[in-house]
Amino acid sequence: MSEDRTGQPKGWLGKLTQAFSDEPRSREDLLTDLRQATDENLLDNEALTIMEGAMQVSDMQVRDVMIPRSQMVVVEADQTPKEFLPVVISSAHSRFPVIGETPDEILGILLAKDLIPLILEGNLDQFDLKSKLRSATFIPESKRLNILLKEFRVTRNHMAIVMDEYGGVSGLITIEDVLEQIVGEIEDEHDSEEEDGNIKPFEENAYIVKALTPIDDFNEYFDCGFPDEEFDTIGGIVTQKFGRLPKKDETVEIEDFQFKVLSADTRRIRLLQVSRNG
Repeated sequence: MSEDRTGQPKGWLGKLTQAFSDEPRSREDLLTDLRQATDENLLDNEALTIMEGAMQVSDMQVRDVMIPRSQMVVVEADQTPKEFLPVVISSAHSRFPVIGETPDEILGILLAKDLIPLILEGNLDQFDLKSKLRSATFIPESKRLNILLKEFRVTRNHMAIVMDEYGGVSGLITIEDVLEQIVGEIEDEHDSEEEDGNIKPFEENAYIVKALTPIDDFNEYFDCGFPDEEFDTIGGIVTQKFGRLPKKDETVEIEDFQFKVLSADTRRIRLLQVSRNG
């Protein structure tokens, strides 16, 4: 490789080497060199994206990427396995915050894998939820993502509960949420099936149905004829029947079906258990 008068190699490699060996320059200059290397096919776009993401993470806080409280999938401490299993199965998550009397009372974290032996042994009636809880990690909204990622690696935790300045729960964050800021969206086998997984059999004559399931899909699956002129989703029809936004565990009958609300927040229904009468 040719050298300039100072003995440094020319081109992007020389610039990049100098960026790390001499006095630090601005981040913008470093990014310019990296993008130039990509333009010259010395780096591929994926490598550039990862480098840019890694640099960006140090400027981001937990509040920027956390899952807000309204979208958290939780298990209530007083629920029986028959009550919370539909939510666990439908969400396909591996970890669930367990709440006490209020959403701000986080008792611990339930790992889905801890339910497998109980299901296989058929001992769900004797299931003691509190005895299976793992300790929850609590962090402030202002924590920087690069620091959190380091803590996740050291402690081997995969989830943290995010607290606001008043001591209330404002959301949660997982190690996957942080890594996606560096490498881009991480899809798993459940993500690829998400659009096709709106309706899932749960037990005999019982189904777990996402409230956002299009009415056409619901009609096709159950061979029924709910109208779709006024609403697009089955959740819209259920809400209309109630005449208000229903709460968790409320039920309503519409035509030949019984709908039980499994999950809802202050804005919409999220998950339903559906059974057919007769």
